[in-house]
Amino acid sequence: MPRLTRKREIPAEPAEVWRLVSDPYSLPRWWPRVLRVENVEGEPGSENSQWTSVLGTAEGRGVRADFRCRESVAGQHLAWEQMIEGTPFERHMLGYAVDVRLSGEDEGTGVALSVEQSLRGLSRLGSLMMRRGQGALLDEALDGIERALGGGE
Repeated sequence: MPRLTRKREIPAEPAEVWRLVSDPYSLPRWWPRVLRVENVEGEPGSENSQWTSVLGTAEGRGVRADFRCRESVAGQHLAWEQMIEGTPFERHMLGYAVDVRLSGEDEGTGVALSVEQSLRGLSRLGSLMMRRGQGALLDEALDGIERALGGGE
């Protein structure tokens, strides 16, 4: 899967950033298009925890997407993936995964957000546009982290 990464220094303590990014219920505060989170199973930030994100569409509808945490190192690294098999997303996507890495910095926390997305069939023809869109999504997510922690506008 092609990987796209954006990095930013967030003016907040690493523990504060970790609490935000590791709790699925906090996703609406910082991850673009997430309206709400439901059905969280497992401890926030723990491997194999699962949740459903309700994503807003341009038409104003909500679309449900199921995710699971596939890797977690407390305070440092979190990776989650969308569970695609048997869903409407399966027609267009083979895989979608998000990776969050934190590093302590002098004046805050270094945050690296990465996304990997594999498209299926004819959907692959739009991969350049999707890549641009995913870059904008990561930039919005970093803005959201800053806002949620009081460092943004």
